Amino acid sequence: MEYTITEYKDYNEQEILPLYKSVGWINYIRKPQMLKDAYLHSLKSYAAFADSKLVGVIRVVGDGSSVVFVQDLLVYPEYQRQGIGTALLKRIMEDYRGVYQLHLLTENTEKTIAFYKSLGFIMDTDIDCRAFSKYCVD
Repeated sequence: MEYTITEYKDYNEQEILPLYKSVGWINYIRKPQMLKDAYLHSLKSYAAFADSKLVGVIRVVGDGSSVVFVQDLLVYPEYQRQGIGTALLKRIMEDYRGVYQLHLLTENTEKTIAFYKSLGFIMDTDIDCRAFSKYCVD
């Protein structure tokens, strides 16, 4: 399958919300303005397109020097395992190859653990650390 990766500068709610819905990220669908604001304030975003259809996206936040956090990496389920997620993440890794820390938080499944480890990421437990999160919901 052929696809292209381009910087995602023009937020399009009609194409992005169905992608989030397809992977079950419902909180973003319930708060579309929050998602739009998040994209507008992100450090960088890339999109993968196949036949002019958005099929995947990656969004990062941070300062770009000391820390970059992969906030979102999504690929439509029917397009997964075709190299799109890998290509999107590698693009970010190339853009920020000199950054001190590249972080992400993901599901604790064998599939996701294997995916990120294959790209050189390590789990916090492997370096005697703990990750902490606080969710501030209304």
